[in-house]
Amino acid sequence: MQTFHLPDVGEGLTEAELVAWRVKPGDALQVNDVVADIETAKSVVELPSPYAGVVGELLVSEGETVDVGTAIITIAEADDAAAAPEEPRGAADGAAPKEGGGSVLVGYGSGGEASTRRRRKRPETPPAKPAGVLAKPPVRKLARDLGVDLSEVRATGPSGEVTRDDVVRHAEQASVFRNISTPEWSPVREEKIPVAEPAAPEAQPWTSDPSRVESIPVKGVRKATANAMVGSAYSAPHVSVWTDVDASRTMEYVKRLKASPDFADVKVSPLLIMARAVIWAVRRTPMINAAWVEEEDGAKIHVRHYVNLGIAAATPRGLLVPNIKDAQSMSMRDLAKALERLTVTAREGKTTPEDQRDGTITITNIGVFGMDAGTPIINPGEAGIIAMGAIRQKPWVVDGEVRPRWVTTVSGSFDHRIIDGDKISRFIADIASVLEEPALLLD
Repeated sequence: MQTFHLPDVGEGLTEAELVAWRVKPGDALQVNDVVADIETAKSVVELPSPYAGVVGELLVSEGETVDVGTAIITIAEADDAAAAPEEPRGAADGAAPKEGGGSVLVGYGSGGEASTRRRRKRPETPPAKPAGVLAKPPVRKLARDLGVDLSEVRATGPSGEVTRDDVVRHAEQASVFRNISTPEWSPVREEKIPVAEPAAPEAQPWTSDPSRVESIPVKGVRKATANAMVGSAYSAPHVSVWTDVDASRTMEYVKRLKASPDFADVKVSPLLIMARAVIWAVRRTPMINAAWVEEEDGAKIHVRHYVNLGIAAATPRGLLVPNIKDAQSMSMRDLAKALERLTVTAREGKTTPEDQRDGTITITNIGVFGMDAGTPIINPGEAGIIAMGAIRQKPWVVDGEVRPRWVTTVSGSFDHRIIDGDKISRFIADIASVLEEPALLLD
């Protein structure tokens, strides 16, 4: 009997929540078969088995948070399980793993030798699947988020399972996706399309019950976010600025890009122009892209001559900030494709720790929530975060006349240890200049 202990799945994390078991006692396993989904502070990860054999006992309950190194499951060699089916569950807990090969997991090491003896066939009952639909837990979660009934989705997976592409395709065809979230990064739409509003959540009734306080454990993404925000707010002195911008030419540029054959297969939105504007402005004010670093011989400012552009994403798991690596080297089309991949991955809960590491500057798009401006908290390890507000038609003075124009607000917070007010103001003004005249990007 082998005991599988929770490994460090990367980034030196110390604990994880067991979201869902993918196996049950008696199931046959091969090396690298997925046994569970676990949620770390940054992502949901499929946990593969380092052993082959038969599942013995599940030692951790779903929803439980455990430390790295905790025993989570026992796995018997297939022959041993067949020879001694009445062995009490958990009797072999703590048994030393066999020496030898096995799949190596980060922080776990070589975990034992897969048996090379011929194993007897063991009748296996597959895990129950609701309505007979085969789909992985992250795909089921995506379907729930999009309001998709999996039994109605045409499966294209190699084993007849429903894939995430199947769910997204079905949602788009049924117009469910439009009802769940705005398809553009900004609430502005160029065409008036009647859209059914999603049902408002049912209000919870007030109660006179003395136990009227709901206690929600702080763990996973919420715990990591809280620690990061407190650390940032109390270590970096924030200063915030903002300005209103006539973004009418940006809206026209977005419309032209959408009509271009070169962008026919990618999503184009005002956020794409905002991202390019930030990259352009960083080149003119490099200190915005710096980090304050405490070293043994004193504090240093590290100025990064590359842009790993973070996009703050509100996901079902909480706030995540994945970033686009080396965004400064991308063409407009490549950047559009990278933004699309980033947002789809975040929405599906597939963002990895690597996706969130080493960001240099962040954009938060509060416009999707109808907000105009804000004073966001800086992502740790960075010196600035820029907020893009909603783009609305407002009266605007042009050549002495009041005209309707598409107007947005660009705001941001910055680390005042690194950047002074004049550089902050110039940076925001540069972004505003690009949104007012996207032709500046051709410079």
